[in-house]
Amino acid sequence: MNVIVGSDHAGWPAKENIIRYLYSLGYEVFDVGSFDDKPVDFPDVARELCSKVLKNEAYRGIMICGTGVGASIACNKQRDIRASVVHDIYTAHQCVEHDNVNVMCIGAQIIGQWLVKDLIRSFLEARFSVDKVYRRRVEKLAKLESL
Repeated sequence: MNVIVGSDHAGWPAKENIIRYLYSLGYEVFDVGSFDDKPVDFPDVARELCSKVLKNEAYRGIMICGTGVGASIACNKQRDIRASVVHDIYTAHQCVEHDNVNVMCIGAQIIGQWLVKDLIRSFLEARFSVDKVYRRRVEKLAKLESL
C-alpha cells in the first residue's frame, strides 16, 4: 500500500524518520515535499498530498508541520478529505474508526519521534467502523461540503 507524506519546512526534519519507519512497515511512500529546511507555504504541499489521496494514489496521507494545525486546516479545505491533528494514540485510531479520516496531521514541534511511530501504526492499521451511526455521521460531513 502507498502512503503519501508531505511537510512544510518545520516538519521536514521529522519527515525523513517517518518515511524510514513507513518503509520498515512495508509501505510504499510518495514524498510530495518539502525537500529541505527552506520556508515553504504548507497549503501548497497539503494540496498536492490531498490530490494524490483523492486520486487513490495512496491508502492515506500524513502531513507534518510545526503543530499540525495549519496542515489540518489546509487539508480540510479540500472536498472529500477528512484530516485530523493527531498527537495521541487514541485519536490516531479513533479518527479513522469513527470519522473515516484519510489524512493524519502531525505537529513535529509538539511530539517526539518515539511517539510518532506509535501514532502512525495506530492510524494506518485502523479501519472505518461498519457501525451505521458512524457511517451516517460521515455522510452528513460530506453534505456540509456542499453548503
